[in-house]
Amino acid sequence: MNPTKKKLLTMFTTVFAAISVLSACGGGDEGGAAEGNTKQPSAPATESEGGEQPPANGAFQLGSEALEFTFYGHYDWYTMPEWGADDSTAWIKENMKVNVVPVHSGGNAKQKFNTMIASNDLPDVMWMDRGADVEKLRAAGMLVPFDDYLDKYPNLKEWLGEAGLNMLRSPDGKIYQFPNWYTNQPNGNAGYVINKKIYEELGSPKLETTDDLYNYLTQVKEKFPDVIPFEPHLAKDGQGLDVLVSAFGENFVTAQIGQRAAVNGDELGSIFTNEVFREGTQFASKLFREKLMTQDALTQTVDQITEKIVTGRVAVFASASPTELGMKGHIELTKNDPNAGYFMIWPVAKPGLDNKKIFAGTYTQLGWNVSVITKAAEDPEKIFAFLDWYTGPEGQRVLMWGPEGKYWNGVEADGTPKFTDAYVSDTAGLIDLQSKTVNLMWNGNTVYVDQSKAKYESTLPVEQRNWATNYQYEITWKTQANATEFINLSPAPDSEEGIIQTRVNDIFLEARAKALYAQSDAEVLAILDQAEKDAQDAGHAKLLAYQTKMWQENVAKMKGK
Repeated sequence: MNPTKKKLLTMFTTVFAAISVLSACGGGDEGGAAEGNTKQPSAPATESEGGEQPPANGAFQLGSEALEFTFYGHYDWYTMPEWGADDSTAWIKENMKVNVVPVHSGGNAKQKFNTMIASNDLPDVMWMDRGADVEKLRAAGMLVPFDDYLDKYPNLKEWLGEAGLNMLRSPDGKIYQFPNWYTNQPNGNAGYVINKKIYEELGSPKLETTDDLYNYLTQVKEKFPDVIPFEPHLAKDGQGLDVLVSAFGENFVTAQIGQRAAVNGDELGSIFTNEVFREGTQFASKLFREKLMTQDALTQTVDQITEKIVTGRVAVFASASPTELGMKGHIELTKNDPNAGYFMIWPVAKPGLDNKKIFAGTYTQLGWNVSVITKAAEDPEKIFAFLDWYTGPEGQRVLMWGPEGKYWNGVEADGTPKFTDAYVSDTAGLIDLQSKTVNLMWNGNTVYVDQSKAKYESTLPVEQRNWATNYQYEITWKTQANATEFINLSPAPDSEEGIIQTRVNDIFLEARAKALYAQSDAEVLAILDQAEKDAQDAGHAKLLAYQTKMWQENVAKMKGK
């Protein structure tokens, strides 16, 4: 699957799975922190389905006149659904007088992109990854800056915050990108899922350190020979292996592994020489060679992993996002045995380390991808006004839960929706609605969506709360590190540094696979030492110098400098 599409599906699969469990548990879908524990910007107190309070400062009032623009999703896999064919966008089309006309990639986004630039025939809005392609458009003078709009249409500024806005700034100091699924508070799901039945049968032992985990997995292997002691999900992509590495360093940010670099003072150094990564890789190799980890860790498919989880043949499951499968397995196992199922634990730590400083995964303030407005647009300010409304409370409510009346009716003083009984009783209908709008969520507001759902969840007894929501609030959101400073570190693929990065990535993937199969801790270190030599020969130092420069710029931007 295309990695970008995978990001989108991962974000929404948990939402759909959370909704589907409502009829079984009597609760709401998964979401954010409980009411009263996080700050949320206020929405107008007198707000109706027909639109929010009239904007001031001469701003364009959405719905006062018709607005139509073209939209292009810059992905091979993406085909924009028909605008107005679902209840949510049909309401927007009628009440806000907005029509969006798709421009499709035809399954070859790169060729389409280059053709549009060469012919100077651009759509009004382009939805794409941050990085080289956005900069290519900006450098060619093809994009509209948003700076003059941010105060007139304040949702993005209010919900993302100044630090996030600064991270969006291009080299000329201006903002051209509207982010999707951005956040100003922790989120993410990385961590450990434990098989409850097996855990209790082994006496519910302490699972706080890596020694505890190793001893537990050894017991599982001895007492339950048909069970996989440790399941690392797609180890070829890092997944559970990165979670294990996180146990060996306080405040270690696992996103550094993906950059093949790690903080070393005020510079970024090689990941191959980083002590946290080396020790974590040794631990993973030890689990593998002692058959405490699944032996097909590098070759198994998602379907094979799912089958093991839902049938209860896994004792410990670690992943970058285990809540989806963990909840699915929990639902299946508790159907016939209410005492079975899965639960999550606080991330384990190497003995002597403070487990409150262990972060199993990461999140970034800028979320996933961005929308840019091109100079082909006749009314760029009006388009920005729509995007800003779309990411605001009313736009998100309509897109996520449909027009007012069925799944929600009215709003609280803080702008969160008042969910109706249908939100629980008609789960199939809500799943269907969201399956139709998932590919129209271009400006997702993580904080608003999460807090709205969590507020509803907080009204339920713990045993009735959604499985994923409960553990997100209790554990995972508290144990994800902010990795915003490590985004946008990759050079252009065709640059000298970009070519070096491709080679270093190949060296890393080969070394990690070899290290997993190593027969001793000493062999693991020898493999990593050789990888370091190969990477340096490939020019890793030059790449690290480039990444250090970009990283330091990120840090400065986050501080408002």
